[in-house]
Amino acid sequence: MHAEHIVTHLIVHQLSKAPNASATLSLRPAACALDAAAVRLIERLCSQYASRSAKGFGRFEEDEEGFPLARWLREHVLEQSIDFATLSHRMAEQLQAIANEEELEEGGFVVVARVREGETDCLWTALIGEAAGIAIGGTLDILDCAHLDFSALQAAGRVDLGGWQRGDERYLSFLRGRGKAGSWFKRFLGCSDVVVALQETKKLVMTLSQFADGQRLEPTARDTLLERAHDYLDALGESGTPVEFEELAREVFPEQPARLDAVLNAEETKLASGFVPNRRAIRPLVRFSASGEQWKLEFDRSGLHSGAVHYDRATDTLVLSGLPEYLKRMLTEET
Repeated sequence: MHAEHIVTHLIVHQLSKAPNASATLSLRPAACALDAAAVRLIERLCSQYASRSAKGFGRFEEDEEGFPLARWLREHVLEQSIDFATLSHRMAEQLQAIANEEELEEGGFVVVARVREGETDCLWTALIGEAAGIAIGGTLDILDCAHLDFSALQAAGRVDLGGWQRGDERYLSFLRGRGKAGSWFKRFLGCSDVVVALQETKKLVMTLSQFADGQRLEPTARDTLLERAHDYLDALGESGTPVEFEELAREVFPEQPARLDAVLNAEETKLASGFVPNRRAIRPLVRFSASGEQWKLEFDRSGLHSGAVHYDRATDTLVLSGLPEYLKRMLTEET
């Protein structure tokens, strides 16, 4: 269940960019009225952002001269020496400069908002394109109109202001996009990626296991889901291919991929896509591994259902069947 979004500040600027020309900026002098349309805009932005795969996570770069957003936020949020409109103007001007340096092909509307999501205070920023449409006027005339094209959301980012002030490891997220889209917006935000493949793989394994448990599947169906995940991630790890959650969901849970995709992309999950899976870290998807003071054991999860491995809770014993001949000979020699 998503937290309610309460918009406290919102402003929109326009970044125009024609091919082979410098970007121009039209700044709105003051914040927008927080009416029903403004709230719908932010709800649509948050919803579209949540549905998109391929997010990056991180924290601000330490170099505040080269990446000034952290400094501006401190002046706005903590010192309160600049107001929201001034903050947004500086951000839009920074975006204009980067658009020229990176030679972006198109512009859009720069949306900057401060939003409360439950107890979390967040700064949102996005570059949204425009699309032509058709409207019907009050006298039933057919009119040309333009509207924000959320389906083609070019770039967006979110800063958890509370996490930033606490010094959390990852309080900044952004859409990676395709081609240059992710890299230039990451630069605009001043985001230093905090993605370690081993850690992210372990989190992904835990999320997949929890998802499988939550579906209330039959044991064999649950094992099949986890085996699909293991085989797919293992192939990615072997080829050095980064994982993308939308494709992972289709491969692992073809019955209802959107359900798994929503879990993998949920903000609270804090999973970053785009990393190459660690092949050792995915073993728990299909294997149990444990050790005691005088023993070490590893077996396939499917063995619990085939009868090869049997756990008796009453006696707290684990029984292994079908032992290989060499192991039986070794055990006979020791007993």
